[in-house]
Amino acid sequence: MSDIEFPDDLIALERAAWEEHRAGRLTVATANAVQDAITAHAEALGMPRVDVEMALKKAVRHAEAEG
Repeated sequence: MSDIEFPDDLIALERAAWEEHRAGRLTVATANAVQDAITAHAEALGMPRVDVEMALKKAVRHAEAEG
């Protein structure tokens, strides 16, 4: 899972969703945009969507904890 490369726009979407979530203001539009992008990326990679989503969240949230 950790070998997945994510495009910058997908990382940016997940960061925005995570920031909105932490601030208590996550919108349906933001959540849907992230889920749609994850689904498209997973399909392009031929991987299960849930694996891509978990790796993305780990990449964004772990990088935030380090920075």
